[in-house]
Amino acid sequence: MTDPNAAPRPAEYTPGSLAFRLFLSAMVITLVVLAMAGFVLSSLYRSAAERSFDRRLDVYLKTIVAEVANASDATLPDPMALGDPLFSFPRSGWYWQVTFSAGGQVRHQASRSLVDVRLPLLSELGINARPGLMREGYAAGPDGEVLRVVERDVDLGGDARYVVSVAAVAAELEEEIAAFNLALVGTLVVLAAAFLLVVIVQVRFGLKPLSRISDSLADVRSGKAERLDGAYPTEIVPLVREVNALIDANREIVERARTHVGNLAHALKTPLSVLMNEAGTRDDPLAEKVRDQAGVMRDQVAHYLERARMAARVTVVASVCDVTPVVTSLARTMEKIHRTKDLTIDVRIADDVHFRGEQQDLEEMVGNLVDNACKWATSRVEVEVVIGRPKSPGDRVFYHIIIDDDGPGLDPGRRMDVGRRGRRLDESKPGSGLGLSIVHELAVLYGGRFELSSAPIGGLRTELVLPAAAAPPPPSAP
Repeated sequence: MTDPNAAPRPAEYTPGSLAFRLFLSAMVITLVVLAMAGFVLSSLYRSAAERSFDRRLDVYLKTIVAEVANASDATLPDPMALGDPLFSFPRSGWYWQVTFSAGGQVRHQASRSLVDVRLPLLSELGINARPGLMREGYAAGPDGEVLRVVERDVDLGGDARYVVSVAAVAAELEEEIAAFNLALVGTLVVLAAAFLLVVIVQVRFGLKPLSRISDSLADVRSGKAERLDGAYPTEIVPLVREVNALIDANREIVERARTHVGNLAHALKTPLSVLMNEAGTRDDPLAEKVRDQAGVMRDQVAHYLERARMAARVTVVASVCDVTPVVTSLARTMEKIHRTKDLTIDVRIADDVHFRGEQQDLEEMVGNLVDNACKWATSRVEVEVVIGRPKSPGDRVFYHIIIDDDGPGLDPGRRMDVGRRGRRLDESKPGSGLGLSIVHELAVLYGGRFELSSAPIGGLRTELVLPAAAAPPPPSAP
């Protein structure tokens, strides 16, 4: 069973957690790097695919250029040595064209596949020639399709020149590039998932020492350990050392304060006893006044001495006790103590509720509250113990001890006086006025609280909220 009183631990991979920040930063860097790598690889493959396609077109281009070089100035050759019937089928997607210009005259010779359409010249589209008077680029085809075009100038001297163009539909090239991009995206997605999985494992492994520190602090807080022990990475050792030093310093401060309070209380006992004895030998108003005030001082000294002992019990290694038998036993006892009032005490307790602390402290708190309810109740007292729900998964779990009576109740304005040392709201009821004060201070020492409100059955509701603890482990078999 998980200790509900353990220190709250942040959920992993939630906004604001260190694991989430590491994972988010790694995810962003991974996506950016893989996107850049994918863009570069896609660009390189496109360039390589275009070069390969251009080399295929260049074979036809060189064949035509060879015939052009053997032709006379006035002759436009009709290359028949290409050997590819695609250039003969109308609108086949494979085209060649020879443009001759001289003396301001321009003539064209084209493959049968072009029919009566001319290819646009790359030089007219603003594409500059590479060394060797070569051009490569894209242009619109006869049917509006995208063509990959290679073009070469053949200079005949003067203003006469040939422009030889060979083109093919770029769909084949684009399909090849698209297939590569699809495979590339799939590969990068797999790499991203694998890398992020590695990051998750790395983050969990790297932050494991922090989880161990959190568990160790929970053990210190619950009383299972006094210090952070164990081997930690070099980067964490200074933190562990400082936390241990803080724990030791806090323990020393509490011990020193408790010792001073105890010494002061014991030092005052003797003078107070002397005053009480001396005042007891006389029977005048002054002696009576001294006896009254000395009695008040003695009660206060006893109160602070008990408070110091309570602080000592809370700061040392705490035990765990079951709430059910304590509350049930106190209810039966109070029924017997107040049997003259013929009270009915109803008890409802949730299953598996445990108190992290001394059983006598729980008995003192619950006993004072039940006794107070019985004093004021008319005929009925209800005691209920319920487990509260934490606001978030990492919050501490508290249980509520709710005690209702059907007495006259208490005005909201007077509830502020309850819990003040020595303050009694009705002198007709027996008691010293310290009971509820002790309940309040004990609840605060254990990290809980004490509240007052109106009871549904008509009287006063007192509610004691204390941190819950896990059930103690069963004793090991001999």
